[in-house]
Amino acid sequence: MTVLIFDIETIPDVNAGRQLHDLEGLSDEETAKALFALRRAKVGHDFLPHYLQQVIAISLVIASPSQLKVWSLGDEQSSEAELIQRFFTGIDKHTPTLVSWNGSGFDLPVLHYRALLHGIQAPTYWETGEQQQTFRWNNYLNRFHYRHLDLMDVLAAYQNKAFAPLDDIATLLGFPGKMGMSGDKVWAEYLAGNLKGIRDYCETDVLNTYCVYLRFELMRGVINQAEYAHQLQRLRDYLKNEQNNSHLLSFCNLITRNSPF
Repeated sequence: MTVLIFDIETIPDVNAGRQLHDLEGLSDEETAKALFALRRAKVGHDFLPHYLQQVIAISLVIASPSQLKVWSLGDEQSSEAELIQRFFTGIDKHTPTLVSWNGSGFDLPVLHYRALLHGIQAPTYWETGEQQQTFRWNNYLNRFHYRHLDLMDVLAAYQNKAFAPLDDIATLLGFPGKMGMSGDKVWAEYLAGNLKGIRDYCETDVLNTYCVYLRFELMRGVINQAEYAHQLQRLRDYLKNEQNNSHLLSFCNLITRNSPF
């Protein structure tokens, strides 16, 4: 089985904001401030709706018996459309099990709206049994199917009041958690030109999700204690070889230091 753990990072879609709220003539930073102010006045916080979130990074961990890899799609010059197209093309090609933390609540709805905006086709992702019979009973869209496993949703027993932050759960389990950045700093880092730092941060987030996923698989008996230890060691070995990626080496060192189990 191929498992694809994913995470996205977003910024305000200032172009859409100008179009929807008649904000022409404002800079990107001024437009975002106006959007935040409008949002606060409407709902009491400045977290923008999903359709006004522009994707600037998609990071992945792919894990199968023959492969383990962490990376971010495209490069720092890639357009949003290219990043999203690559994501859904990979699903069409490999039909992996998707794993996320709050993917049902944030990442996937954002990707849906942005794919709609860019006219991106994703037939396998949207399949619910019309063309492939097996997808009737297990597809990416149903909340209670494991073809997409939203760990936050499942661990909370699908109760919103029981949701937990990835950083807290990863840290409690002995994994690195957040490393030098958080989602609320992404816009400021983007304005400062630090897209590489954002992509690196997204990769450490998706690694935290993968580590929590391994513990989840141990808890539900899919793997045993020896297999769990083997998969963590496999991850450490992979990360040790990423000599040109200091954020991955730092993540590796923190796993080794905390040594879960």
